Amino acid sequence: MGISERMKDLSPGSITSLKEHANDVRKGIIRSLVAAGSGHSAGPLDMADVFTAFYFHILRQDPERPLWEDRDRLLLSCGHIVPVRYSAMAYAGYFPVEELLTLRKFGSRLQGHPERIRMPALETTSGPLGEGLAQGTGLALAAKMDGKDWRVYVVTSDAEHQCGLHWEAVMTAAKFKLDNLTCVVDRNFIQIDGSTEDVMPLEPLNDKYRAFNWETLECDGNDIGDFIATVDRAKRIRGRPQVIIAHTLPGKGVSFMEGDYRWHGKPPNKEQGDEALRELDAQRERIVANRG
Repeated sequence: MGISERMKDLSPGSITSLKEHANDVRKGIIRSLVAAGSGHSAGPLDMADVFTAFYFHILRQDPERPLWEDRDRLLLSCGHIVPVRYSAMAYAGYFPVEELLTLRKFGSRLQGHPERIRMPALETTSGPLGEGLAQGTGLALAAKMDGKDWRVYVVTSDAEHQCGLHWEAVMTAAKFKLDNLTCVVDRNFIQIDGSTEDVMPLEPLNDKYRAFNWETLECDGNDIGDFIATVDRAKRIRGRPQVIIAHTLPGKGVSFMEGDYRWHGKPPNKEQGDEALRELDAQRERIVANRG
């Protein structure tokens, strides 16, 4: 059912197609941020590969039936990076790509943080950090109680691990052995004031999750194949929830943004956006050339 059913194998050609989709998603992010004149850049760009993997391979979904009862649930806890979700959803067929240019506009369905009632399949409204895993834990427990086989994925930022509510949810999910729940951590090491390890250190993050009785996995979040393989491993775990610590490069795909925390909370202007799109167009040409 849906896109993921049409792309089951991970042949070199499939990986190339996914990379092309991720490039489109990044261009959609840039265009929407320039049009909005506000928003976050670094996080959406570094999570483009993860969201491409979800919407074009992993999720059990149907864009033509966004509220299909048996769909997998994908929650975005760190709502400020929602431009990446909007872009991935648009290119996956949930709504017209042109609508991305309405980001943050008055009356638009595409607000600066996702609002569940405005867009089908957003699943939750998010804004305050640290809430997503608690919401996902509730959904995963409900699926267990109802005997459903859909899975729950929660995308979180690393910095929101500084919130206490997140760790309450970690304990709760372990107590109920929610093996249908996977938390994905965008481990890009940045937040609005600098490095997470300077503001409020998180390491050793792996050991913390293990101490809370979670299955802990790590991958390169900017390698689509690696991320998909890691999700496949997570889905085979029984009796405990899983966390995937996805290491990413802030601003991935745009050279003047990469690794710079100052792009956490600001958009490119028109000239910077044009430069970013030129870089992404050049990257797409290289992806296509490598297909042959």
